[in-house]
Amino acid sequence: MSKRQSAKHKLDRRMGENIWGRPKSPVNKRDYGPGQHGQRRKGKVSDYGIQLKAKQKLKGYYGEVTEKQFKRSYTDAAAMKGDTSQNLIGLLERRLDAIVYRAKFAPTVFAARQLVSHGHIRVNGVKCNIASRRCAPGDEITLGTKAQEMALVMEAQSLAERDIPEYVAIDGTAKATFTRVPTLDEVPYPVKMEPNLVVEFYSR
Repeated sequence: MSKRQSAKHKLDRRMGENIWGRPKSPVNKRDYGPGQHGQRRKGKVSDYGIQLKAKQKLKGYYGEVTEKQFKRSYTDAAAMKGDTSQNLIGLLERRLDAIVYRAKFAPTVFAARQLVSHGHIRVNGVKCNIASRRCAPGDEITLGTKAQEMALVMEAQSLAERDIPEYVAIDGTAKATFTRVPTLDEVPYPVKMEPNLVVEFYSR
């Protein structure tokens, strides 16, 4: 399982939302921030604060993405043709750990990253331990033999709380194909994501 259990819960409470839609999220019981001042009345949030929260929420959703990696994704998205916010979502969903998570090979994005970094995932038949690798449409992602017997993988595949999106095609229990780059409305986020605010944050 992921080593980030406490941090996941902390992010949920800081944002005031159940970021991953997990039934064990503390926000389900306490929808206010952590700490002794968590229940204080909040003042008006500035435009910068709103943009920062949108950025932290989207970045946090994808697990262990560093600020440097996330900003690079924005830079690449801005250099592409078309809508920058849609491009950003497309680049994030092309990450190998994100596809492993979408295919329900892991119960959380953190566990998906760990599965990749430990060498349990193959892309087009070749072992890959780089979670940030960007996959292309048509790439086949398969579980290694040992991974198929892991309890956490079997737990993930039995989860009823999330569905596999249309842009990830499943073949059996150990093989998935990334069919196309999705748009924002196709990505099954449990909460509202606002990549347009992220673009505004970085383009200030």
